[in-house]
Amino acid sequence: MTPAPDPVSPTTADEVAAALRRAADARQTIAIRGAGTKGGWGRAGARADTILDMRSLNRVLAHEHGDMTATVEAGATLSDVNRALALHRQWLPLDPPFAGQATIGGILATNDSGPLRHRYGTPRDLVIGVQLATTDGALSKAGGRVVKNVAGYDLGKLVAGSFGSLAVIVSATFKLSPIPAASKTLRIDVADAGALARAVGAVMKSPLEPIAFEIAALPVGRRFTGRRDDDGEPGRLALHLLVRFASLAVVAGAQIEQALTLVKADAANTRVLDGDAEQSAWREHAESIWTGDGAIARASWLPANIARVVDEIGDAALIGRAGVGAGLVRIAGDEEQQARTIERLRASSFVGNVVVVRAPDAVKRRVDVWGSHGDRQPLFESLKRAFDPAGVLNPGRGPL
Repeated sequence: MTPAPDPVSPTTADEVAAALRRAADARQTIAIRGAGTKGGWGRAGARADTILDMRSLNRVLAHEHGDMTATVEAGATLSDVNRALALHRQWLPLDPPFAGQATIGGILATNDSGPLRHRYGTPRDLVIGVQLATTDGALSKAGGRVVKNVAGYDLGKLVAGSFGSLAVIVSATFKLSPIPAASKTLRIDVADAGALARAVGAVMKSPLEPIAFEIAALPVGRRFTGRRDDDGEPGRLALHLLVRFASLAVVAGAQIEQALTLVKADAANTRVLDGDAEQSAWREHAESIWTGDGAIARASWLPANIARVVDEIGDAALIGRAGVGAGLVRIAGDEEQQARTIERLRASSFVGNVVVVRAPDAVKRRVDVWGSHGDRQPLFESLKRAFDPAGVLNPGRGPL
């Protein structure tokens, strides 16, 4: 077996650009690495000749707390950044999977988000400026350090979700938010998909303003096979909602009471969580989808169709943003079953944009993790040629 290449660990933006130029001139492929929390995401990709390790670029370069913005190097972890911002009672409100270890560059490159997307959006919605290194050895800036700055092309939004296939993110500037004074979460257990849909609809039609609004549909009571039982009946799913309110303590409490009234008719059980119990509930929610074997895919749906979506996923596990209509599906079974389920969901009228983020290589060989780009494919190819004409950046892994 060929040994893995030694990583290049730049400490400045100029060193990042120089490393890219050397690789491009030598036609050596280069893979970008942060903390490695998403190292297996996307296509399997070709083996890289060089690893660009960004973890030494890990500083908060500027915190304009009056303007509520911060500029952060790509190798900084989200947890370290938020500890620094908390000194001024501010935070970057992102909570993607593995948020404790994930780096800013990796989060932005994958446009990864979690339950806080309901209120605050994705990294693409929060980024207002970016510094990039390209394979010609150049450093480029776009956007700025204030929210209303409109200088230059919106390269930050272009590279969000590109999986490092266009340029290397050196640093990024984000809009921040104040840290809420208090937080409470309402957990709502429901008996079936119909009750789930009615509860979701009741909250969405109300004037309530949760910062997170999550659905969970998790198989229980038997081995998770990823297929229907032999008699044709689906396995039992445990269904619940998590609705989090964060504001002044009296406001959060009042909104909890209003939510309880709204969902009372459809709830089999409710619990109000705060403090350690609330943190534990959200941690378990985030980890539930990643526990166990099988493919994991991002998917989207219309919130009004949630009952049909629960029926469509069968025995798969689902967590996601109830009000946004986006989340993660865990698909079990053998490799052939996983591939069939992915294709079935892609053909569904109720589930859309199924992108596989984690799967055994055998599954990735059976299905393209990104699916069809349709008439966007020529645009994607032209962007790749423009930014990376030698095709050396994260080859084969991303959507471009």
